[in-house]
Amino acid sequence: MAVKAAKISIYAWEGTDRKGTKVTGELSGQNPALIKAQLRKQGINPGKVRKKTVSLFNMGKRIQAQDIALFTRQMATMMKAGVPLLQSFDIIAEGFDNPAMRTLVDEVKQEVAAGNSFAAALRKKPRYFDELYCNLVDAGEQAGALDTLLERVATYKEKSESLKAKIRKAMTYPLVVVCVAMVVTAILLVKVVPQFQSVFEGFGAQLPAFTVMVIGLSRFMQDGWWMMLGALIATILGARHAFRTSQGFRDRTDAWLLKLPLVGTLMYKSAVARFARTLSTTFAAGVPLVEALESVAGATGNIVFKRAVLRIKQDVSTGMQLNFSMRTSGIFPNMAIQMTAIGEESGALDAMLDKVAGFYEDEVDNMVDNLTSLMEPFIMVVLGVIVGGLVVAMYLPIFQLGSAI
Repeated sequence: MAVKAAKISIYAWEGTDRKGTKVTGELSGQNPALIKAQLRKQGINPGKVRKKTVSLFNMGKRIQAQDIALFTRQMATMMKAGVPLLQSFDIIAEGFDNPAMRTLVDEVKQEVAAGNSFAAALRKKPRYFDELYCNLVDAGEQAGALDTLLERVATYKEKSESLKAKIRKAMTYPLVVVCVAMVVTAILLVKVVPQFQSVFEGFGAQLPAFTVMVIGLSRFMQDGWWMMLGALIATILGARHAFRTSQGFRDRTDAWLLKLPLVGTLMYKSAVARFARTLSTTFAAGVPLVEALESVAGATGNIVFKRAVLRIKQDVSTGMQLNFSMRTSGIFPNMAIQMTAIGEESGALDAMLDKVAGFYEDEVDNMVDNLTSLMEPFIMVVLGVIVGGLVVAMYLPIFQLGSAI
């Protein structure tokens, strides 16, 4: 039975060099005694050696997809430089401020040190390394070209995360503004309108219909705000639960998103970009086309494209050309189909798919910038109508009273 290796930690140390000058630094090791031994070998007389404390901001920090992308890029760089695999883990772990990421890298290192392959060690962490990632690393190890494959995987992860970040940017801005508009409107209806209402009661005159409607809405908000808030929270939590547990709900949501104006086009182009980028990476790694399409189906990020890719996989397995199957699916744009056909005819499918991915990634980038520019005036108009409407409703009786006098 193998003995589990001690956990590697980061230690901050203080000491003096041969000239008596005070020096400080950080080293990774299993315990303070080993850290002091390392320092003595370098001619440093160790003083204080203490485990580096974790910042409160980093204590509960989760591992993000960007952390995995950075880890992959750093591993590729280490492999290219000829640094041994186990030593690479130590160097990379020290560079992460996130304790959870340092722990993950250390656990992968322990698996490799115990005799497992790099891909096998990664497969034990499916939460952070998906099947596509592990398959590509496995292909690199078997072909003796781990450095090259890691570089391709790193580029793939970086491009994928960049694409997701652009989509989140396009979605987040309008949602935040809408939420702010809802909060401002609620405050005006609950706090400001009642003040005007008490003034209007002393007029003894009939109020305009618009003002009456706003006052009624204010009364409803004052009496039933908790019901509205509860319904909103229940709807959000219910939708979130349904999205996590119901495949049918996720499928309908994916299909609905593609039909939305502007947003649907953005989601469509991003799915095409992910399809091309993933297939280019897997095919360039030497993965057979049919097997590559299996991995690509889950990486498109949309059920409509996933089903289309799975049908394409079945067609290709029976001998049909990839570009012809893409055309019969009725979901891929002509430009992607034509580039795929050229790639198949010239024997440079991976290069052509890479160009397709780059083209649609640029399209998404431009759409995000344009969408943000278009949304700003539209949102300002909406906010102006909402807030301005409430203000007009409150001052309209005062204007009418003044004209009557």
